[in-house]
Amino acid sequence: MDDPVTDPATTAPACADLAQHAAAVSRCTACPRLVEWREQVARDKRAAYADEQYWGRPVPGFGDPEASVLVVGLAPAAHGANRTGRMFTGDRSGDWLYRAMHRAGLANQAASVDRGDGLALSGAYVSAAARCAPPANKPTTQEVATCRPWIDRELELLAPTLRVAVCLGAIGFNALWAILKARGDALPSPRPKFGHGVEVPLASGLTIICSFHPSQQNTFTGRLTEPMLDAVFTRAVELGTS
Repeated sequence: MDDPVTDPATTAPACADLAQHAAAVSRCTACPRLVEWREQVARDKRAAYADEQYWGRPVPGFGDPEASVLVVGLAPAAHGANRTGRMFTGDRSGDWLYRAMHRAGLANQAASVDRGDGLALSGAYVSAAARCAPPANKPTTQEVATCRPWIDRELELLAPTLRVAVCLGAIGFNALWAILKARGDALPSPRPKFGHGVEVPLASGLTIICSFHPSQQNTFTGRLTEPMLDAVFTRAVELGTS
């Protein structure tokens, strides 16, 4: 890896645009546990993908640089985005997410298979609280905090057009809240409790919409249904264009 990034807090604020930001994210080595895990998964591979070259690096954000809707996920899946190199691509969570975004008019197609599949987002940008695939899909609190400058800078770069942040899961919501609090934004007190469909309008003009994460744990059990996810993105588009 050329010029590894060891301190996101220094590197992220210096990124002049989202392309530069993506290049910097993909070189990050700030969290040793995550570096070891993402590279181990890329070496060992799942049998179904034995012939594929895994990405095995941090995964940058993806989407429209003039987005009005930001989607904040948890972290790349070990054999999903850690394999394909694009957020929510190559796994069942991504299938659910991009189908919903396609139905809402935010994506040009419902399929998300690999980086070269032609998927393009319009009015939306997809990011995550952590950029590396974590063991057991659970980054530590410190790892999320270390990664926070990356999404903080994305928020700044998207600020001219951003109106809505859809947080997929409590970790994404907590990460976004921590950023806004650190900035000194006017936030409601007490902090709203995370729950599916919860909306938090902020004085800045940004509205946060909470959604259960489209993980198999939620979708297989019926805790999250496609109509529930559709309602979130329909509302996000409504707020993003108002």
